[in-house]
Amino acid sequence: MFWNKKEAKHKLVVIGDSLSQGFNNGGVYRTDMNFPAMLHRCFDPKPDFDQPRFTAQAGIPLNIEVLVRGLSEEFGDEIEWSEVLPAAKHMVKTLKRIKKYWEGGFKDLSVDRSRPYHNQSIWGFNISDSWIVNEENSRHYIINNREQFTVFNMLPEHAKFTTARLVLNPSLKEQFQTRTQFDNATVLADDGGIENLIVCLGHNNMIAAVTDLKMIWTEKDDLEVFPGRRTHTIYRPEHFEDQYRKMAKKVKALGAQRVFVPTLPYVTIPPVIRGVNSDLSSKRLGYFDYYTRFWIWDEDFHPDKHPHLTKDEAIQLDLTMDAYNAIIKKVADEYGWHVVPMAKNVAGMARRRLGGELVRDFPKGLADALKAQNSTAHLVDENGEVNLSTDFIRLNDHGKLYKGGIFSLDGLHPTTIGYGLMANVYLKTMARAGVKFQHSINWEEVVREDSLISDPPKLLAELRVVLRFLAMNHQEKVFSISKNILSQVMELVSPRHQQ
Repeated sequence: MFWNKKEAKHKLVVIGDSLSQGFNNGGVYRTDMNFPAMLHRCFDPKPDFDQPRFTAQAGIPLNIEVLVRGLSEEFGDEIEWSEVLPAAKHMVKTLKRIKKYWEGGFKDLSVDRSRPYHNQSIWGFNISDSWIVNEENSRHYIINNREQFTVFNMLPEHAKFTTARLVLNPSLKEQFQTRTQFDNATVLADDGGIENLIVCLGHNNMIAAVTDLKMIWTEKDDLEVFPGRRTHTIYRPEHFEDQYRKMAKKVKALGAQRVFVPTLPYVTIPPVIRGVNSDLSSKRLGYFDYYTRFWIWDEDFHPDKHPHLTKDEAIQLDLTMDAYNAIIKKVADEYGWHVVPMAKNVAGMARRRLGGELVRDFPKGLADALKAQNSTAHLVDENGEVNLSTDFIRLNDHGKLYKGGIFSLDGLHPTTIGYGLMANVYLKTMARAGVKFQHSINWEEVVREDSLISDPPKLLAELRVVLRFLAMNHQEKVFSISKNILSQVMELVSPRHQQ
């Protein structure tokens, strides 16, 4: 324990999932622009904060922005019917290259490193994965469940487990192969102590319900099943509490001076699912009658044809999330942790649910940074209000964003600006808890580095055409390839991927 120490060696350590790793647009790419990295740059002098980078091949498993940008460069602002076949072949070539790289087909992916990363975040991880998954069992799962290559399996096999191997044991050496996220954090705690620990877990204990559009509740024997073998999509509140309390004991053993845990936003808010009313002429507040895939437009949706959740199921998900957050607050109070109000902040940006009104103020620094750049100045109105929301991104006829901006192209994870907003909520909570920051969030950097918002691929101006192309329902083999791309992406971002 280091509570009585004046200064711990490790200023910031993170145990988390995709949100603290920086997953967006369907993959992990720019970890230097995740919210912990933004917080790290608010310290001066900057302490050590190590984390892996996944910039090769535009990230793992698939960066949809890079894919669409490549299509834009190759085929222009729209794909004509005569270009559908060449465009599909272009995607196949790109995806084969990504797959080969992350399966070690081009180079050895190990790095010469023995000390654990400060950021122990891995996308798709739920609470128990933090002490169950290690490099050894990830590798064994990949080997023992290897799939044969077909044109329908173009994305990296078992990409989540490849990511886990590179985070948990970057050297891929046998001596470190059984280390979990908590084992690695313990190494850092024993090496001088941890001052500020962020534990960003729990989202994936429910998220599969919306990525799979199925509500399969946990049974008692499901709680610590290896992630590759799970069949459930949502944890019962009592099972969530069981796992969260087990995690709390492990967190306490690390002896961090301060611990920060977020509340979990409603999974019905991100545009990974699209709300549709049975009567399209009516505009209702709150919940929609159905929730389906984000690439299915309102007038195309039919409940007998398309996978969906009902309004009652959506309400049940939100009530269950309320129960999760009550558990988080109760446990945090018992252990003296600091709660980061992420759920409240995300809910305030849910424009469609709020009937077009936003109730959450955006930081002035973000407004100033948006106004300072020609391509984003239109996102701030004459009253200085920022016009960003949780809708799926939409561009106008001039190729500029006019809707969305909080969530990236996978419909589930934030844009870089979205991660900046997360960092800002953490920064304010941490400052109130006594953490000394020398700088605020660098909003000019955040806006500049968010290429999806500041310089969106022109092809996205024809969003409906693009999404229909990616989810095309033709019988020809090459068209079937493109049909499966979005469904594979959704499977990959689901915590139950490759089960």
